[in-house]
Amino acid sequence: MKRTTVNLTDEIAAALEREARRLDVSVSELAREVFAEHLGLSGDDVRPIPFAALGSSGHRTTARDAETILQREWGNARRR
Repeated sequence: MKRTTVNLTDEIAAALEREARRLDVSVSELAREVFAEHLGLSGDDVRPIPFAALGSSGHRTTARDAETILQREWGNARRR
């Protein structure tokens, strides 16, 4: 485990300490849980890949028509 220093506002530090007392856990344990949840590292859930649909065009034939699409786009670029 790695030790890291984080600067918190007084308001956030107080809320973190209150919540840790309420849950009867250490502030460090609660902070780790909060960070893990925010980063999508908690539980056994599969972590989503945010860029998986980056090239999603909404058309089902994009892969099949890739050569035609590239020729059309690159052809336009060559004429410029």
